Amino acid sequence: MAAADLETSQRARETKAQKVERLKRSKNPWEHFDEVREFARQGRAAVLPEWANLYFKWWGIYTQGDGAGAIGGSGGEGKATQYFMIRIARPNGILHAHQLRAIAQISERYARSIADLTVRQNIQLHWLTIEAIPEIMEALGAVGLSPKGACGDVTRNITGCPLAGIAAEQLCDASSLAVEAARMLSANDDFYNLPRKFKISITGCPAWCSYPEINDIGFTPAVREHNGKHEVGFSVRVGGGLSADPHLAVRLDAFVRREQVLPVVRAIAELFRDRVELRENRDRARLKHLFTQHGWTPERFLSELNGRLGFRLDPAVRDSPPSDAYRDHVGIHAQKQPGLYYVGAAVLRGRITAAQMRAAATLAEKYAGGELRTTNMQNLLIVNVPRENVEALACELATAGLRVDASAFWRGAVACTGTEFCKLAITETKSFARWLVEELEERVPEFDQPLKLNVTGCPNACGQHWIADIGLEGKKIKHGDALVDAYYFCLGGAVGEHARISRQVGYRCTAGDVPEAIERLLKTYLATRDTNENLRAYFARHSDDELRSQLAGAIVAPVARDLPVGPVPHGVGD
Repeated sequence: MAAADLETSQRARETKAQKVERLKRSKNPWEHFDEVREFARQGRAAVLPEWANLYFKWWGIYTQGDGAGAIGGSGGEGKATQYFMIRIARPNGILHAHQLRAIAQISERYARSIADLTVRQNIQLHWLTIEAIPEIMEALGAVGLSPKGACGDVTRNITGCPLAGIAAEQLCDASSLAVEAARMLSANDDFYNLPRKFKISITGCPAWCSYPEINDIGFTPAVREHNGKHEVGFSVRVGGGLSADPHLAVRLDAFVRREQVLPVVRAIAELFRDRVELRENRDRARLKHLFTQHGWTPERFLSELNGRLGFRLDPAVRDSPPSDAYRDHVGIHAQKQPGLYYVGAAVLRGRITAAQMRAAATLAEKYAGGELRTTNMQNLLIVNVPRENVEALACELATAGLRVDASAFWRGAVACTGTEFCKLAITETKSFARWLVEELEERVPEFDQPLKLNVTGCPNACGQHWIADIGLEGKKIKHGDALVDAYYFCLGGAVGEHARISRQVGYRCTAGDVPEAIERLLKTYLATRDTNENLRAYFARHSDDELRSQLAGAIVAPVARDLPVGPVPHGVGD
């Protein structure tokens, strides 16, 4: 058989993982943006399949779906249109007014005047044409922004506490570590070819608002007395992740000194990169799968890590996971700096307009020092606001549609992209989330607890329903002669001291029936809760059968979560 024929035969027998690994070995996309420029000159038809389906992601680019989602295509993936999405990474969520204004201008010119804030402190733009991509990259680069590393089998945006440097209760400001770690790994040829996405959180915040439990690496502050001195360092967790098979990160028996954080990050990235067993199956290629599929223990992981470091990390000290901490950062709050405040606006389901971005940028300059922060609950903060400017800023943000004083439902709602743009989604999520919040505000105005209400359009969990108080996973069910959007309920997810994956309580209903089901559940909670009992504790003391009955308003048999047959295509979640 001729060499060319042999190669063709071998490729025909490739698994998806083998094909992706071959393509990654053959090209580092970061070195070939000239090909993207050529596509832009020739038009959408010139874009090669390997770029549309894989290489674009290294530049933060995904193809955009046609609005029908997964059911509009085949193999669990919908049809791509001529449009694209770009995800702009912001390490630790740090953003400046001139940068946000530039994004607003790009959005107006190329993206139909909308953008989305994401659960990893990124900003996404949609409706982009291939012809516009090089111009957009140049416009972003001119203000110090880049989409590199926001997607693909690389280190994703490194998250941290949006209050780093300003929170009174922080143990240390870890934002510089997040920024330096991003600089070390992103667009670094040594790490362009990881087995799958790689997510890192570094925080000095005792409330752990960056969710270290669901990251591949999660650093949280730790304090010890050492050689007669008070030292702030870090605990480290590894192997967290959600998707269709959620796993909370495991804590290593290690105290990481501040100067050791970057070497530890690099060593774990190298360990992940070099594990060949994680390159055999795209569905089992995350760091968590060393623990769930390959029998690794925290002790083995630490031993491997110490070996790569060339020194032994000190033993861990007492850990202090926060108890029922809820940090959406919405509202007006004092900073540690006397006389300064931060003002947090709730951006419902992360959807923000170009006009709102421009308004926020202008107000940040007018009333503060021009610095903003994005959060992993899809909200936007303006920091370093003098006391005398706080009320005027809050009023003008509200006028722009960015609420500083919002209901628990408005503040707590998180939603993934959904079928509007995502090829893998099963349900529409953004408009649904807004409608759901408005319904609940009208139905249960007396609800008085912080609430995490997370909507995700498919099993990939980009909307993080596994760690929500009330998590909704998108489905399709037959209603009459039509397939309609529906949601499966997962309750009681949490992070921190009571960390757990939400429970699949066996209840599913059409999207139109969701508000009534949640109304029944929350009104039952309000009527029967124990003194000072929050929603998490209430869910914990009730069985799945009891909670399902409260949702349904009657005793009903459990319904299976109804996972699709075969592997679930990988989500675009950041």
